[in-house]
Amino acid sequence: MKLPDTFDPAERGERARDFFLQGYNCCQAVLLAFADVLGSEGFADESLLKTIGSGFGGGFARMREVCGSFSACTVMAGFIRPAVTPGLDERKANYALVQEMAAAFRERNGGSIVCGELLGLRERKPEGPVPSERTEEFYRKRPCPEIIKNAATIVAEKMKEAAL
Repeated sequence: MKLPDTFDPAERGERARDFFLQGYNCCQAVLLAFADVLGSEGFADESLLKTIGSGFGGGFARMREVCGSFSACTVMAGFIRPAVTPGLDERKANYALVQEMAAAFRERNGGSIVCGELLGLRERKPEGPVPSERTEEFYRKRPCPEIIKNAATIVAEKMKEAAL
């Protein structure tokens, strides 16, 4: 995958955080941070990325399972090290990358990839399908912007490694 000369992992993290602050869910925000690169390679445009990421917010539709921003890392691993043919070699490389991303994600975000744990919820139970309104209080109470920034930064670092 060809990366722009100005490709900077920290900037991609900021970009993802900004998409979240605009109202996109955690998965969409990370995916959209790479829309230009994926689009230039003919893989996906913004509309497709928004669609792919739509159900992953809130740890799979507010069920507080796997964090949506980590789900985006997993999706992006498919673009970085695709496993598109039957057989084990491609899948092994893809799974190894996902596991590397999970380790980095846990290290930067308090030891978990689970939404409910990242939010400090005692019970990881679905909260119903209605998303929380994005208010100043919402953003003040949640670590999500920083987690999303970290997730996109991890993806960008892995993209740079793969491009070398």
